[in-house]
Amino acid sequence: MLSKNNNILIIDAKYYSHMTQQQYGIHTLHSNNLYQIFTYVKNKEFELRNYEHTVSGMLLYAQTDEDIIPNNTYHMSGNQISVLALDLNQDFSKISRTLDDIAKNFL
Repeated sequence: MLSKNNNILIIDAKYYSHMTQQQYGIHTLHSNNLYQIFTYVKNKEFELRNYEHTVSGMLLYAQTDEDIIPNNTYHMSGNQISVLALDLNQDFSKISRTLDDIAKNFL
């Protein structure tokens, strides 16, 4: 969890050999992961209900060699939920820069 001022970002990092699931020929996100981060966000929002705040969530997947790479942002019941993939096969300096950019963009 990252926070700055009244902004909070909850990040749930995941690794699966397949970042998406396929059903009837259509690739979709693992819905249980999306519900999980949504629950984290809503619980934090309830915890802070007496304070001014913005709570967002992110599913951060380790990128695989799949053709379909999740990179989406959703607005669910007033909260922003993002899904991103991070390439861990690059130099650490690039990984670090990407993580810094995530923090800057959300906070």
